[in-house]
Amino acid sequence: MTTAPERPSSTTAPYLASGPDDLVRRFVREGDHVHAAATMSRPNALLNAVCRAFAGSHSLTVSTTAVHSSAHALALSGAVRKVITGFVGDTFPSPRPNRLYRELAEGRPFEVEMWSLLSYTQRLMAAALGQPFATTGSMLAETDLRNGKEGSLHLVPHPEDPERTVTLLSPLRPRLALFHGVVADRRGNVVAVPPLGEGAWAAYAATDGVLASVEAIVDDEVIAAMPDRVVIPAARVLGLCEAPLGAHPQSLRTGGLAGVEGYLDDYAFLTDIVTACKDPETAAAWYEEWVGGVESHADYVERLGAGRRTSLVFPAPPGTPEEVRTPADGSGAPTEQEQLIVLGARAVAELVRERGYDTLLAGIGTSHMSAWLAARLLARDGVQVQVAAELGLQSMDPEAGDVFLFSQRHAERSQMLAGVAETLGGAVAANPRCLGVLSAAEIDPDANINTTLLPDGRWITGSGGANDIASSVDCVVVAVASPRRYVPRLTHLTSPGLRVRDVVSQFGRFTRPGSGTAFELTSWLPPVPGRGRSAQDLPEGPEAAVRELTGWAVGVSGFLTDEKAVTTEELTLLRTMDPEGFYR
Repeated sequence: MTTAPERPSSTTAPYLASGPDDLVRRFVREGDHVHAAATMSRPNALLNAVCRAFAGSHSLTVSTTAVHSSAHALALSGAVRKVITGFVGDTFPSPRPNRLYRELAEGRPFEVEMWSLLSYTQRLMAAALGQPFATTGSMLAETDLRNGKEGSLHLVPHPEDPERTVTLLSPLRPRLALFHGVVADRRGNVVAVPPLGEGAWAAYAATDGVLASVEAIVDDEVIAAMPDRVVIPAARVLGLCEAPLGAHPQSLRTGGLAGVEGYLDDYAFLTDIVTACKDPETAAAWYEEWVGGVESHADYVERLGAGRRTSLVFPAPPGTPEEVRTPADGSGAPTEQEQLIVLGARAVAELVRERGYDTLLAGIGTSHMSAWLAARLLARDGVQVQVAAELGLQSMDPEAGDVFLFSQRHAERSQMLAGVAETLGGAVAANPRCLGVLSAAEIDPDANINTTLLPDGRWITGSGGANDIASSVDCVVVAVASPRRYVPRLTHLTSPGLRVRDVVSQFGRFTRPGSGTAFELTSWLPPVPGRGRSAQDLPEGPEAAVRELTGWAVGVSGFLTDEKAVTTEELTLLRTMDPEGFYR
C-alpha cells in the first residue's frame, strides 16, 4: 500500500485517476476514517474500490448515514473495523434486518456507533462550519441511542432555563470524504443534483478533502456555465475520476446536465443482494462476483450488461414505450397488511382534518404507505397536505406502482428537492404543523419505539430518522399488533413516545389524551387472517383482540367506534400504489 500523498495546495489541480481503484489506492491508507457521502446516490464505485484495496485489514473507520444494498460489501470484505451510521439493514422492497448483522450488537462483523439521521448530519455540519459543537433536538428525551457516546454527546443545562437541558454533539471529522456526482471539470469542481441527502457538509468536514467520482469529466467551460450547480468546489477535491454508473445499484438524478443520463435504482440487483445475504456462502459468492473478484469499475459495468444498463436509464429516452400496468383490482377481502395500511391512512387523514397538520413526514415501511394513501384520500376530498421523505423530497406526489420511498420517480414528481437538514430540520423539527408517521419493531404502552435490537440480541436496523421525528413532532405509529411487537417493556429504546398520540393496529386505533396518560382502543374493525392465524383463530371482539394480539394491559374505550369495512375504493388506491403486493 502506498503512503498517501500530501494534500495539494489550492492552486494545484486534483489528481485525475484512471478509475476508483487508482484513486483509492493513491489516497486512502490503513486506519483511515473514510466518509461515504449520502445523497440518494452513494459513491458505491468508490466504496467497492475501498473494499478491494483493504480486504481483510479490519482497519478502516467508515461513516455513512446507512449501510444497505451494495454497502454490505463493507462487512463481507473485512476491510472495516468500525462504522458510524444511523441504519444497518435493508431498505428494498421494505425495511428489514439483514442476516449479516445478527451479532452487530456484539461487535460483529464490525464495531458500530449508531446515531439518528439528523443528529448525524448535524455533527457533519458542526465540523464543516468550524464549530466546537452542534445542538440538536434529537435524543433529548431518554433513549438508548445516547449509550456509549460520553465523548461525543453532552447534556448540559439550558443557559436561559437551568430546568431544561440542551444536547451538544461533537463534530464528525473524517479524514477523507467519498462523493459521487454528475459531472466535474478537471479543476475539480463537482456538480450534483438534488435531492442531496446530507449534502456537501462532509466535503467541508473532511480534514484532508474529497475523493470524487463522476459520470463524466467535462470541459471547464461546461461547468463554468452552471456555477449554481457546483456542490463541491475544486479547492476541496484531492482526486477525481470518471465512474459511469458510479452510484449503482442506487440511482442518480442528473437533470440532463451536460447531456448525462440519469438512472434508476436497480431493483432486481437490490433483490439479489437481499437474497444472497440470507446465507453466508451465497453472500460470499455475491461479494466475489460483484466486488472482490472485479478488476475495476469498468469491469463491473461490463458485467452488468448493455441490456440492464439501458433498462435503468431515467427519464426514459424519447420513443421508449410507456410501461403498461394492469389496472388494480380492489375487489375481494383485504389482507392483514392492507387492512393495517388503510386504517393507518384513515387515522392520518382524520388527524390532518382535526388538527390542521400541513406536512406528513413518512417513515419507511407500512408507515409511508399509510401516509401516501392518506394524502390521496384527502386530495379526493379537496384537502391538500404535503408529503415529505427524510433524504430531501418535499411535497411529493409518489408515482403509482413504485413503493420504494426514495425512488427517483418520486423525486421527479416532488415540488421541492433539498436535503436532510431542510427536511428533518426545517419541514419537521421547526414545523409544529408536521405529523410524523412511523413504524415500529417493538412499541411499549408509553409508545416508546424499538427499531434496533430484538430480545434475543439480534440486530434489527437502527433509528434512521425515526428518533428525530419522534423527538420533535406529533406522531402516529402504524404497526401490526402481536404480543412480540406490542410489548410491556422494550428491549432497546430507539425513539421516545412522548409525542405519539395514536397507534394504529390491524384491528383498530389506540389513542390517548397526551403523554403520561394511558392508551385505550377507541376504534374497532374485526381482524382478518394473517401471520399464521386462520379465520378460526381470530379473536372475537375488541377485548379479546387486545388481550390476544398485544402484550399491553390497556383497556377498551367506553366510546369505542366501529370502523367501516375497508372499501373497494381504498383497496384500489392502495393496490394501484403497490401492484406487485410488496405490502400485501
